[in-house]
Amino acid sequence: MTEVVVAGGGLAGLVTARRLAETGADVRLYERHPDVGGRVRSLRRDGVVFDRGFQVLFTAYPAARRELDYDDLDLRYFAPGAVVARPGHRSVLADPFRDPLAAVETLFNRDVTTRDKLGVLRLRRELAGKSRADIRDGSDATTREYLRERGFSEKFLANFAEPFYGGISLDRSLSTSRKAFEFTFKMLASGETAVPARGMGAISEQLADRAREEGVAVHTDETVTEIEAPSSDHEGVTVELGRETTEADAVVVATDPQQARELTGVETIPTDAKGCVTQYYAFEGPELDAGDRLLLNAGETGTDGPRSNGAGPNHVAQLSAVAPEYAPDDLNLLSATYLGVPEDDDEGLAARTVETLASWYPERRLDLRTVHTSRVEFAQFAQPPGVYDRLPDVRAPDGPVYLAGEFTEASSLNAAMESGRTAAEAVARDLDLE
Repeated sequence: MTEVVVAGGGLAGLVTARRLAETGADVRLYERHPDVGGRVRSLRRDGVVFDRGFQVLFTAYPAARRELDYDDLDLRYFAPGAVVARPGHRSVLADPFRDPLAAVETLFNRDVTTRDKLGVLRLRRELAGKSRADIRDGSDATTREYLRERGFSEKFLANFAEPFYGGISLDRSLSTSRKAFEFTFKMLASGETAVPARGMGAISEQLADRAREEGVAVHTDETVTEIEAPSSDHEGVTVELGRETTEADAVVVATDPQQARELTGVETIPTDAKGCVTQYYAFEGPELDAGDRLLLNAGETGTDGPRSNGAGPNHVAQLSAVAPEYAPDDLNLLSATYLGVPEDDDEGLAARTVETLASWYPERRLDLRTVHTSRVEFAQFAQPPGVYDRLPDVRAPDGPVYLAGEFTEASSLNAAMESGRTAAEAVARDLDLE
């Protein structure tokens, strides 16, 4: 029987392992952490769910539709659009096609221009007819350059694009590739934004369960420390695990980008990191009027370059309004996400969030209690213009060693799962698996 080792139990590794096991291969997966999931994990404590940073699932993701059982995940949905917030001001910007009840409020919203609203409709119509391949073709530019070229106003950039799409790409400067923006916009326009009732970690748990059902041996607390490709076609790949050595006919490296580069020597694996810090708060009393919409920090207005978002978070989500299962019935759960990795300690971040919310809600007195802080130094890899032309192929390493990870596709949950399928197909083809 063909033996395959998968190093790394994130989304890419779990998809790779299951798909290879379906071909009849004997698959062993090694994950260095006590739990699988990589960056897509959830902590559940005292009836409260804390995701590892602010994460959501775009239900239109093609790979997610293929690999996941949405019904089993019991998804909970954000309302389309968001609430634009700054001191003494809150206004709703929504998708009138998917949220007709907010259409009038959006129509008369003055945080963006009428031309911006028409531009969004044109962009929606244009991208609906574009495939993923179409989006990847052609010249590249930053998201900021792209939006300006299409005629969007500085008000649109400052009040919506910077906090909303900047929050998705962890890049408020909008220097991310326009190709990433177009794909994200298309996903948002054609599907929902959701979280599983048990937290984002339920996605990884479902993938792990499916892998085990197919016969994958999942080993946690086991780190692959070295891989030695064979010197001839008749030898196996040697895999060092620290405490022991094993061999396999092929190895798929599905670790984080830095470890994948160290294990394989593939220098084109991107390691420039985008980080974030998400802090969680509980409070009693009525929920905020934003309900199940994101609150965007619109920041200061200006005409050149990115605006400052002041001292506060990039965006705030009332998670218990979106997914009541995230918290007990007697409290509300908020998350506030800061881009980058601020040096502030937990108390300092909480003070900044309290000050920001007080300015957005001068009519309310919120007594926030910090219940968890999630610091993720490597949440995404940087995606400047041209990055997709430089990403490595799954067969980039020497010998029967393969790559699976978002770093072969793009920085997203969809890319991680897509890369797992691509890697599994490459291994199966090269080893003549059915």
